[in-house]
Amino acid sequence: MIPTQFDYIAAKTLNEALSLLGKHKDDAKLLAGGHSLIPAMKLRLAQPQVLIDISRIKDLSYIREEKGQVRIGSMTTHYQIESSNLLRRICPLLPETAKHLGDVQVRNRGTIGGSLAHADPAADWPAAAIALDADIVVAGPKGERVIKADQFFVDLLTTSLEAGEILREVRFATPKDRVAQCYIKVRHPASGFAVVGVAVNLSVDGNKCQSAGVGVTGVSQKAYRANGVENALKGNSLDAKTLNAAASHASDGVDANSDLFASGEYRRRLAEVYTRRALETAVSRAK
Repeated sequence: MIPTQFDYIAAKTLNEALSLLGKHKDDAKLLAGGHSLIPAMKLRLAQPQVLIDISRIKDLSYIREEKGQVRIGSMTTHYQIESSNLLRRICPLLPETAKHLGDVQVRNRGTIGGSLAHADPAADWPAAAIALDADIVVAGPKGERVIKADQFFVDLLTTSLEAGEILREVRFATPKDRVAQCYIKVRHPASGFAVVGVAVNLSVDGNKCQSAGVGVTGVSQKAYRANGVENALKGNSLDAKTLNAAASHASDGVDANSDLFASGEYRRRLAEVYTRRALETAVSRAK
């Protein structure tokens, strides 16, 4: 199909984009990488009257470490994250997650901010952001505010972004201790999205877990923090018994999705199995 008619505006700065959003309000949609919005427009599931392109705002594309934090601009592409030497050195979870996204074309155009803001329940970045306990920095007509990653995803394709706001940056504390990280997923054979995806970020002292972050995607209507897994790991030795027991809590309190490819019960079982695999892989890398 062909999209309905719309006006196209390429914003040059964040302030210009915010001004345009304020002017056109609900008639406008933001364009980042476009891999979710453009197909929706072609199917006429989305029919914006104005398309505001923010992908060309250079000030929103960066990866840097400063003041004890890693900061990633919202228009940073998946490939830039995948190929970042800085992230490979201090936070390998993110380059590894990026490798799981789509194909080469998608990774060269798609952006981390666009993916997070779209909040697809089977997207990869939300799980990694939750595991890292990342802050989502958003800019709006009233200034900036910071939202924790595990509070940013509200429901299916729904975030805590308010009208007129734009996701500006993702940031998290620079890992100081020895870390054990991994992202692993069951890839849907048609779409490439996660049937189940698990991101693990552990702080390790010897063979003991000091802190744990575990994000899960694909199982429910939104990505979520696996609190039961984290609590079972913290302060305990990372032996096989502990990892198995922790993984059994991967879907505690979660309503699992069912579809033609996987039932809710099957997703629960996958979440347990792949959480255990992600934990085992992360721990093995930290030795």
